[in-house]
Amino acid sequence: MSRQDTARGASAAIGAALYGLATRAARRLPRDMSLTSAATLATLDRSGPRRITDLASVEGVTQPAMTALVRVMEESGLVERRGDASDKRVTLVYLTETGASYVRTRRQAGVHAFERLIGELTGDEVEALMAALPALKHLAELESQDREGPKR
Repeated sequence: MSRQDTARGASAAIGAALYGLATRAARRLPRDMSLTSAATLATLDRSGPRRITDLASVEGVTQPAMTALVRVMEESGLVERRGDASDKRVTLVYLTETGASYVRTRRQAGVHAFERLIGELTGDEVEALMAALPALKHLAELESQDREGPKR
């Protein structure tokens, strides 16, 4: 087996493990809102105010669907729409303090769930995860760049 085949096999195995972990983690999240709503709030938390068209693109939904989603989140006090100071024709969606608090609470619940599971690993397994942290953080950055594209 060539070095390239070994690397491809390792990438596939790691990808499958990460995907499985992410999928199971998403299923454990509170069901108080749709995954698209939660993801949209997280995007706004990470990247700041965005146009509805940008949010639709990032979240992989149509612009009318995102408009409806933003309307519901606005009625719930999670986001607000404001004009762009640099271009009066543009309206941006902003995360409110209530929305930011929701994102923090949801994120912390996920962190605590993983902390409990990590507590069940062996010392060697925890060390292996610690050694992998820089690569995992870089992978998260690459995924975020790929998913969100350039900020407009």
